[in-house]
Amino acid sequence: MKAKLLRTSILFFFIITISYSQTATIKGVILDENNRPVEKVNINAGTSGAITNSNGFYIFKIKANQDVIIEFTHLSHKKIVSTFHLKSGEEYEFNPVMSTSIEQIATVIVTNNRRKEVEGIVTLKPETIRKIPGANAGVENLLLTLPGVSNNNELSTQYSVRGGNYDENLVYVNDIEVYRPFLVRSGQQEGLSFVNTDLVQNVDFSAGGFQAKYGDKLSSVLDITYKTPYQFEVNTDLSLLGGSLSVENISKDSKFTGITGIRYRDNSLLVNAKETETNFNPTFADAQAYFTYKFSNKFHLSFLGNASINKYNYEPQTRQTNFGTLSDPIALLVFYEGQEKDRYQTYFGAFKGTYFANDHVTLKLIASTYHTTEEEYFDILAQYRLGEVNTNIGDENLGEVEFSQGIGGQLNHGRNDLDALITNIEHKGDFNINDHRIEWSVKYTNEDIRDRLIEWEIIDSAGFSIRPPKTIPTNEQPYIPYNGPLEAFQNVRTTNNTQINRLQAYAQWSKRSKIGTNDVWYNAGVRVHNWRVKDHGVSSSNQTVFSPRAQFAIKPYWEKDMLFRVAGGLYYQPPFYRELRDASGNVQSNVKAQQSFHLVLGNDYSFKMWDRPFKLTTEAYYKNLTDVNPYTVENVRIRYRASNNAKAYAYGLDMRLNGEFVPGTESWFSFGYLKTEENIDNRGYISRPTDQRLKFAALFQDYVPNVPSMKMYLNLVYNTGLPGGSPSYADPYEYQNRLPAYKRADLGLQFVLVDAKKQFNNGWKKPFKELSFGFEIYNMFDVQNSITNTWVRDVYTKRQYAIPNYLTPRVFNVRTTMKF
Repeated sequence: MKAKLLRTSILFFFIITISYSQTATIKGVILDENNRPVEKVNINAGTSGAITNSNGFYIFKIKANQDVIIEFTHLSHKKIVSTFHLKSGEEYEFNPVMSTSIEQIATVIVTNNRRKEVEGIVTLKPETIRKIPGANAGVENLLLTLPGVSNNNELSTQYSVRGGNYDENLVYVNDIEVYRPFLVRSGQQEGLSFVNTDLVQNVDFSAGGFQAKYGDKLSSVLDITYKTPYQFEVNTDLSLLGGSLSVENISKDSKFTGITGIRYRDNSLLVNAKETETNFNPTFADAQAYFTYKFSNKFHLSFLGNASINKYNYEPQTRQTNFGTLSDPIALLVFYEGQEKDRYQTYFGAFKGTYFANDHVTLKLIASTYHTTEEEYFDILAQYRLGEVNTNIGDENLGEVEFSQGIGGQLNHGRNDLDALITNIEHKGDFNINDHRIEWSVKYTNEDIRDRLIEWEIIDSAGFSIRPPKTIPTNEQPYIPYNGPLEAFQNVRTTNNTQINRLQAYAQWSKRSKIGTNDVWYNAGVRVHNWRVKDHGVSSSNQTVFSPRAQFAIKPYWEKDMLFRVAGGLYYQPPFYRELRDASGNVQSNVKAQQSFHLVLGNDYSFKMWDRPFKLTTEAYYKNLTDVNPYTVENVRIRYRASNNAKAYAYGLDMRLNGEFVPGTESWFSFGYLKTEENIDNRGYISRPTDQRLKFAALFQDYVPNVPSMKMYLNLVYNTGLPGGSPSYADPYEYQNRLPAYKRADLGLQFVLVDAKKQFNNGWKKPFKELSFGFEIYNMFDVQNSITNTWVRDVYTKRQYAIPNYLTPRVFNVRTTMKF
């Protein structure tokens, strides 16, 4: 009855479902004392069993939410007995070493690891990431279903966390920090995220209060771990938006492992569905690889490489946007000439050497280089008519503009080039003994940026050029002739050659202990960051900041499974190149690091409902920010003032309920409340550009009981409107308008022909380990979401109209996934 009520309550979301048994998965590689794989190890748990292959690899399904005893036996090695207690759907990696000695190996007890929970880290399953639908599917798409994480543009992979902007988020892949392109100004130009979901093994995310071992940013950390292959495997994913292919393998002696992936994406399906008719020719493609060679059981060497080529050719033709009210409908008609050609080409390579000195000490040396060359060229003339719409039903001209209230034009020109080379070298250490853990690092970074910025914009109305705002004397055209020189409405011309040298270090201590019968965890650490900015014709600047941070968590010995944690510290964000460049394009070398005192209070409540596991996570947070560098956001481009002339605050509440609403599948519902304001030049507090006041989201997975191969994935997001939509030149104290709320629902239907439970020994399905076909609906309720406004003038009344720039409408996609 309860399951029936649940399905009834969400019927309008198109939910169709399939059943899973409550199981968990254990996999890994079994090695001997000489680090060689052990073949034909028998793995038994009651009546079920498995056996290792020639590479020592095994995969094994066990019952979830209960103790399961597993025996690992081999004729020439001693038996290993382990007890596991895993959650439904959990995947656990267990790599035992089988001994040939006469000593009996002790029983190992393995339970669900709560270390990440006490650190305030959310772990996302790669399987969920790969299945959840979205216009820009991937890790970032799934992050947007978490409380406190927002993005009102489905074409972008960038995100805002708890009032921060897109530049305030750290991203790591296998301990290596990765970067984004600099010049991207709109979501449809972005293409591919750096993270290739086909290669992902683990995803950890922290929305604040993170440890000192993570870098100097103000908002969040996304920590990605790529796979360590155990066998040969090929994965492919094809859809109308592009495709991906990944190959993973392991050598016979298990010393060399490698995984490579290539991706191609074409946003034409989404962009051609928008209101602007265009000739659109994008090419977004990349190749990634992660290789590891084990020279011995003490030293491993890894390489992470990425090459990405993104070409964006855009030739708009016409646009018609209808707005206004039913009684006073208005339409904007735009006729375009010209085109935009952008190119973003990035290369990234990193080596990581790991030395296991002994059971307690691990040492790492990481060297990486990131090189990006970016071109942004455009000349686009837009000529518009603003007029009244024919509303006479039955008239052959219904919906057409009959009377023009205003006409005008706008010419945008750009020739922007950027070449950046970022080089890092870092040493990391980890000492772990008797529930104490000490971690440290020293890192040197050199950033060499060469940037040429040429942009100008000319606006005219009825043939009269509009002068820049706040110019003297005031332009009163067309009523009073103006005899002064003509000036572009906006004009930016500059060339920068900037070098930034950084020296960073951290040390932190962690401990697990008890207070009475209660389990407690401690963490305390400090970071230091020194940087020096040099630019031709600009005086150099040298600054240093210290960032102390701490965490404490306690799990009371109660009948209810509760975990409490508190985290906080002083967080700094030393300026990156974009934060040093002001609105005129000039580098201001003396910009200080933005500072934030951050306090987070959290609680995890794990319980059972309908005899299935659930968890309610609640976090309240407060940030007090000083030396704030104000900025504006237009689509996804951020423009800083390059001055520390503001202070700000942010506080809010995040809640997430996740669990098995349907047996065997994990779903969750999120709620977030945020308020963030800033005070610029002591003029009073106003909303920041990222003041996303309310956020609701849901990720739901379900099945069709009578069609066990049919699965459903539903992704829902509701965000209240952001401040914005005002002209980019406007004073934010005069324009505090908000955009409409962002509402979106994406639905994915998948029919599974082959999976781990459904294998075939003959026929055309035999080569497949997995095979599925799917159908996806993006924005299935066809909601008109807007990201910015285009401002046009009525020449007769001098009134300005805010014309919404709508995002993608309802779009249909087909998709197939295969694994060999």
